[in-house]
Amino acid sequence: MTIEHHSISVHFVQTVIQAAGRVGLDTHSLLINSGLNDDFLHMPQLRITPDQFSSLVLQVWQQGDDEFLGMGSQPCRYGVFALMAKQAINCRNLRSAYYHISRFYNLVADAISLELELVGDEVYFSMALTDPDKDQDHALCELLMMLWHRFPSWLIGQKIELKEVHFTYPEPEHVSEYRLMYPCPSKFEQPRNTLIFERHWLQQPVVQTKQTLQAYLQRSPCDWFKRQAYYPVFTRKVVTCLEKEGSFAEGSMEEVAAELNVTSRTLRRKLTEEGTSFQQLKDGIRRDTAIHYLSQPNISIAEISRLLGFSEPAAFTRAFKQWTGVPPAVYRRN
Repeated sequence: MTIEHHSISVHFVQTVIQAAGRVGLDTHSLLINSGLNDDFLHMPQLRITPDQFSSLVLQVWQQGDDEFLGMGSQPCRYGVFALMAKQAINCRNLRSAYYHISRFYNLVADAISLELELVGDEVYFSMALTDPDKDQDHALCELLMMLWHRFPSWLIGQKIELKEVHFTYPEPEHVSEYRLMYPCPSKFEQPRNTLIFERHWLQQPVVQTKQTLQAYLQRSPCDWFKRQAYYPVFTRKVVTCLEKEGSFAEGSMEEVAAELNVTSRTLRRKLTEEGTSFQQLKDGIRRDTAIHYLSQPNISIAEISRLLGFSEPAAFTRAFKQWTGVPPAVYRRN
């Protein structure tokens, strides 16, 4: 079984639900239909699966008839993205795709303006919100900037290597989530919200077809919330080793160091320099995998404890409560 070693902070649920409430949607039903509940909004440490968050966003799109989730100066009707995508699939290369995205949204969505600039060997794709105050927690900006990278990457069949992503607002408290959203360094309090990448990417051909687009739209927006994590060099190597199916439960620092052909002392030093530790990375993967398993009612908590390499269920319960603020039984029951 392939496991998505990634979870999403409940912070994003809170921002979407607050916006949905402001436009008069039934927030309780939205949560229940997404496999969540009102108690989750008061558990800041809690994390959810990409499927749960995708379900929530899709419901708000449909019920509010607004793909900007009530956070823009004007609504963007449900179906606008699909209409844009059906035209983008006919673009010749990434350059024409980005120009198409800009022209399309500048014509139909008054809440944002998009601009593609070529400066030397670099490309600047920028977005401005007509009324940033409507986007109180910057959730709309975060979502759209992620979309302007992930959808064009899908069009060319490979992830565009971003150099940096810039935001106009101050660094948020949930900045640690940005490494899961944008595969590059993030900078804040910048003049514009901008994706920056090398110019040669614009020549990459569009490889998707009408048939693959149909499947992509059926999966949207879930694919947007899957992880494309940005990690420093040794952090990425350790995460890759630990994520190999079945190895993260027993994997030790010494075993991973040996696989990377370095000493455990060197690996510990490198991870410290990158602002993390072996145990933090291992616990993060365990946490996200536990959340995945707890969403599967046929797997007992005792079995989850064993799969994650804990000596007994009580040890797993203590660890999960430390990670998320609630015991696994409460999380599953909720």
